[in-house]
Amino acid sequence: MASKLKRWEAASYTRRLALGDRGPLFSARVQPAASDYHMTTSPTREGLKSAARKLFAERGFDGVTVRDIIQAAGQRNGASLYYHFRTKEALVLELVVDGAKLIDDRRNALLNVAAERGGPTSLREVVEMLVYPSTALEANAKEDGYIRFITMLQMTHRDLFMRALAGRWNSGYTRCLAHVRSFLPNLDANVLRQRLVFTSLYLNAVMSQRETALQGGRHLFWSAPNVLENYIDTIVGLLTQPCHSADRTVGAGKRHRSRSARGRGANPARTALTKPIAKS
Repeated sequence: MASKLKRWEAASYTRRLALGDRGPLFSARVQPAASDYHMTTSPTREGLKSAARKLFAERGFDGVTVRDIIQAAGQRNGASLYYHFRTKEALVLELVVDGAKLIDDRRNALLNVAAERGGPTSLREVVEMLVYPSTALEANAKEDGYIRFITMLQMTHRDLFMRALAGRWNSGYTRCLAHVRSFLPNLDANVLRQRLVFTSLYLNAVMSQRETALQGGRHLFWSAPNVLENYIDTIVGLLTQPCHSADRTVGAGKRHRSRSARGRGANPARTALTKPIAKS
């Protein structure tokens, strides 16, 4: 039943995209993942996780203590975090998996629906699948800080972030990158590799800023119509822009060869300047 619901939601969202409707994707909320890190949930546990995610998004992993999390969650029991997670590190692992699994499920659902109709049919469609599944991750389609949290974690504790993913919760992202490559067969492989790195960094940076701005509700810039469509346009532009660096390299080589060829021919002006002056 759950898989049928996801397929229905993905198909519904795909139709809305085709009609120009970019509303919240699926039923929004960072759900506890069915991972190795926990098997049960409770209001106390979820309260600790919600408080920790927001604090980590604001201060980073090293800037938040266990006591900070307990106080922010409104817990009187100072051992509550240790009871539910054992360590702050274990809590972080679970937080990463929760959001990563939700985003990955959304991407794979959209990719599967697209595949059933012979797609994705354009690079832009793939980029939409990179962007929209990472929006509205909290209840009531709100932004809760997950993207900022993982962006900061990747910068300061990438080993911890990669350990949490364990190669399992980024299959949708990997599939999207494969489609991007298929739409850009003539782009130099090294250039494309660099642009995919730029795209990943650009996604984290811009979506983190958007998340921060929308945390308090609607925002003058980020709530404006079509702002995400414009953002997606810039990603497509980043990926498809002609490679001017290669053009300059080729052009520089041609200019060098041209100067060399002219140097081998007679140049009256240069001969007059370099010819020794005869002594009288």
